[in-house]
Order: sequence, then structure tokens, then C-alpha cells
Amino acid sequence: MKPVHLINTGETRGVVTVRSDASALALVQSLNTAVDEFRATIEQRVNDHDVLLEQKEERLNTAISDIQAAIDAQNAELEQLKLGGTGEPGSLASEEVRAHNAAWETYMRTGEGERTLDQLGIAAGGLQASITQNVKAAGSVGTDDKGGFLAPVEWDRTITDARVDITPMRMFASQQNVTGQGFIKLFNLRGTGSGWVGETDARPQTTTPDLKAYAYSFGELYAMPSATQQILDDAEIDFAKWLAGEVETEFAAKEGEAFLSGDGVNKPRGILTYDAATEGALAASAQHPLGPISEVNSGAAAALTTDGLLDLQYDLPSNRSQGAEFFMNRKTMGTIRKFKDANDNYIWQPSYASGQPSTLLGSACRELDGMPDIAANAIPVIYGNMPMLYRIFDRVGVRVLRDPYTAKPYVLFYTTKRVGGGLWNPEWGRYHRVAA
Repeated sequence: MKPVHLINTGETRGVVTVRSDASALALVQSLNTAVDEFRATIEQRVNDHDVLLEQKEERLNTAISDIQAAIDAQNAELEQLKLGGTGEPGSLASEEVRAHNAAWETYMRTGEGERTLDQLGIAAGGLQASITQNVKAAGSVGTDDKGGFLAPVEWDRTITDARVDITPMRMFASQQNVTGQGFIKLFNLRGTGSGWVGETDARPQTTTPDLKAYAYSFGELYAMPSATQQILDDAEIDFAKWLAGEVETEFAAKEGEAFLSGDGVNKPRGILTYDAATEGALAASAQHPLGPISEVNSGAAAALTTDGLLDLQYDLPSNRSQGAEFFMNRKTMGTIRKFKDANDNYIWQPSYASGQPSTLLGSACRELDGMPDIAANAIPVIYGNMPMLYRIFDRVGVRVLRDPYTAKPYVLFYTTKRVGGGLWNPEWGRYHRVAA
């Protein structure tokens, strides 16, 4: 477990180490101590202009982030335990699913058992295992069958779950499984007419609401880890765990970038690309039916301000503010921790309650790695209900193609998964742009 370092509050200079797997009470006490000293250091630095105090302030700021992350990690583990079970994949699997998993691993290790897999075209865990006739057949780009075998559903879930830790957008955005190559949604643009009439007045026909289709951008994630046959022959190696570990990091890195800033060309379109300028440059058919995400300026050319954050929060209508949260990267959060309101109160508050995030101006404040830093014309903060703002689409199934020929003596595992994403409803959020 990663140790969390705290500045010693006693006279002895040094560092106190608190393990991230410490008790919840110890973590909360450590967070309280760090926040108090952090704020005291800010007040002292403002008065004394001491460089050492500035360094101490930054160390405390980092410590607060580490402790908050440790508390969040403990809360996540508790939530998993509430779901029941040991968390081991396949612990409740049916006999058919276990047979499919065993046949799949045998094939991946040895290249044998292709016929067995063909015969096990079962609905594994409720997901239809669409097995191709020949694993070495490439398949065409425009068809559903891509070649290769569908990985067991437990292995597929292992990859998706692991990506949450590296791709934070999966923690906050809504997610939907699809079975086709893409996803098209019909948006109701309203427009239904109505009118007042008397008891015996005629009722003329009213206008019909407009519907507009919007196609979400998809792309295919791929990775191609390799292993020698000697490694694959080693029965002590958990093959599924090894392969998932190789793939998850690569998938997560590409996903995380696309969900934030992807251009929609053979990849998801990112949440940061729905500003008015970008939308206006697209063809009318490619623009989101509900328009771009509205913006609120910070009030300063190259900085964030307390007043700007207040304007951002209150620009969201009351009927769209339910579940609204602030999203920013860690560096931006560290800057905002120092902000005060007109009554000299800090606008950021740490989280002490189990399962609750830190707050900013009373709303939850979430760390979203990959968000831009504070700079002129940047968008370092998003405020809104992220599940209503952005949706991630996963085509069910991870496909694996075993290739023992291309890079002998290595066996390559060409692994693919189709992923999409895009703006769901812009009315539920606001950009905070750094501008006067």
C-alpha cells in the first residue's frame, strides 16, 4: 500500500507516515490535522513572505490530496464489499461458463481446443459468446465478426473494472453496453404546438415535435502483448490475470485521453470538445442536436477567482443542478484550496464522512486527471451532473486473436474492444473558461 506522508506538526522537523490502509478514523484525524496546519501556514506565509513556508504549504497541499485519495480508496473497497462475494471472477459461474473459461485459457496457452470453443457457443453470464469458425480468419471491418474468440465475461469485466482506476471518467460518466458497431440517439427538440379553446371551439391541428438523430463516435481500442511459449506453458502463471494486466494499462491511457479531448475520428469525442467554437466549425449534421456546452468565464485573464466559481455554480438552472459537481485536476484543486469568500472563509472543505467527496462552495469536488491546468483561455473546471453530461459506450466483449506465427518465438495476442463516447445532454453542465 502507498504510504501517505504528513508534515509533522510538532517541533521536530520531519515527516509522519500514515499508511493508506490505516483505519478510517486515523485517516480522518490525519486529514483534519493536515488541513488545519495547511491553513495556518497560508496565514503565516501571507504575513511573513517566507520561502520555507511556501515549500511547507506545497508539501501539506500534496499530503491533503494523498490522504483524501486514501479515504476515497477505502470507501470504494467498502462499496465493493457491500455488493457481496469475494470479488474473485467466476466464483458464482455456472458449469457451462466455467467450461467455456477453461477451454478459452487452454486455447490461448497452447493453440489447441479450437473445436471445443466452437462447440461452447453459449450465453456466458448473459452475454452471447459469438464464436467465429476460424480464429485465424481476419473478418472484414464492416461486419460484426472480427475474427478471434470472445474472451470470457469475467475476464472482460476484469479489464473494464481495472480501467476505472486509470480512467477516472468511467467513475463519473454514465456507461452503456451496446451490441452493434455504433449508437444513434433520437433527440426531441420539442416544438409541439398548443392553444387555449372554449368548450365548443374548433380544435385545429397543432405542430408536431421535431426529432433529430445523433450518431456517437466509436473507435476500436487494440493492444498486442506477447509471451513466449515457455511462459504460457507455466501452469503457475495466471494467464487471464497476466493478459488483462498487459492490456488494461494501454486501453486506459488511450481511453482517458479520448474521453476528455478525443476528436471523434475513429475514437470517442471528448467532453472538452463541445464548446461553441468547435461545434460551430462542424457540419450541421454533425453538431449535437441540443447545442454546445455553455461557458462561464473566470473573471480574470489567466487565473481562477472565487467570484468566477460562484458565477459558474449559479449559472446552472435549478432544474439542472441536482447532482452537480466540480471536476478539475489535482493541481487546480490545490490552487482552489487557498481561496476564501468575502467573509474570509475557505471555500474548499475536506471530506470526513464515509463515502463523501471534498466540497467546493457546498458542492462535491472531484479530481479528474487529464483536465487542463489553469491558463489563459483554458477550461480547467467543469461544473455539472457528469452522468447526464457524458455517456460512454462499450461494445460487449473483448476479442482476442492468438498469433504464434508473426513474431516467433513469441506468441502475440491481438486484443480489441470497441468503445464510444460523447455528450449526452449539454443542459446539465457548464464549462469554466479562464478569461476576463
